[in-house]
Amino acid sequence: GKSPIFQAHTRTRKGAVKLRALDYAEKHGYIRGVVKEILHDPGRGAPVAKVQFRDAYRYQRNNELLVCTEGMYTGQFIYCGKKASLTVGNVLPLSAVPEGTIVCNVEAKLGDRGAFARGSGAFAVVVSHDDDKGTTRLRLPSGGKKSVPSAVRAQIGIVAGGGRTDKPLLKAGRAYHKYSVKRNCWPKIRGVAKNPVEHPHGGGNHQHIGMPSTVARDRPAGRKVGLIGARR
Repeated sequence: GKSPIFQAHTRTRKGAVKLRALDYAEKHGYIRGVVKEILHDPGRGAPVAKVQFRDAYRYQRNNELLVCTEGMYTGQFIYCGKKASLTVGNVLPLSAVPEGTIVCNVEAKLGDRGAFARGSGAFAVVVSHDDDKGTTRLRLPSGGKKSVPSAVRAQIGIVAGGGRTDKPLLKAGRAYHKYSVKRNCWPKIRGVAKNPVEHPHGGGNHQHIGMPSTVARDRPAGRKVGLIGARR
């Protein structure tokens, strides 16, 4: 059954990082928000920005957590909407963005509030617009290309916190603290170091796999260890 052992550690997290919910102001004009503070989100490599917007319908202020783009600062004005200017941090629909622009936190479907290029240092590139179909080609951080509707929104710029993996962790204690705020996935014991009762690769008088390390995509759970669905 479901066990809480491998659940993500979410107690100290700041909240879901999303674009504004799509409203009239963003579809037809723009709305201005101000960056109140830039926060560290535990378990996330990238910082998040707390942006305050005036509510268009009630007398109140709405706080949103947006992905922090590189170059954002507290007190900065953020403009969201179709008529917003093309500056770093602003949120625009892809139809208003020229080709070759670097964007991040891109939606996959209209109004899903951000799906692609959200990790630290990540960005997507607008490759081309297809006006007949109403779609836009993106180059994603993985290198893959994807077509999305041109009406979906994206933030301009690259996600802050880039180059995080360039510095080595150096010691086990740093890795321990890195994964203690994420979830229980460290340390990982190799399969060959285990007993036969615990792992298909376990046992034997020398540590050896004793079978091909590649395994088919449709093997049953428990046998599906090693290089899953390898092409060769």
